[in-house]
Amino acid sequence: MTKADIVNEISNQTGIEKVTVQATVEAFMGTVKKALVKGENVYLRGFGSFIIKERAEKTGRNISKNTTIIIPAHCIPSFKPSKEFVNEVKASVKP
Repeated sequence: MTKADIVNEISNQTGIEKVTVQATVEAFMGTVKKALVKGENVYLRGFGSFIIKERAEKTGRNISKNTTIIIPAHCIPSFKPSKEFVNEVKASVKP
């Protein structure tokens, strides 16, 4: 599902114009990004959490040059779904 699909689905369910829904979805994503850039986690009860994970410094390999490189410590954004979300997906999606 793409962002356009999400906008269409919300518009169909609520009757709100697609332009308004698009602006709302963009504002939501922008707000989450800004919060994570500032180092704040975002918690959405019943859905999940957008969190910042810290990665430690580690040694990697450049295979093409056969050399060792140091990958510095860094932070990455991550999403952790809520237990209800995980259970709902487990119950409905069959492999």
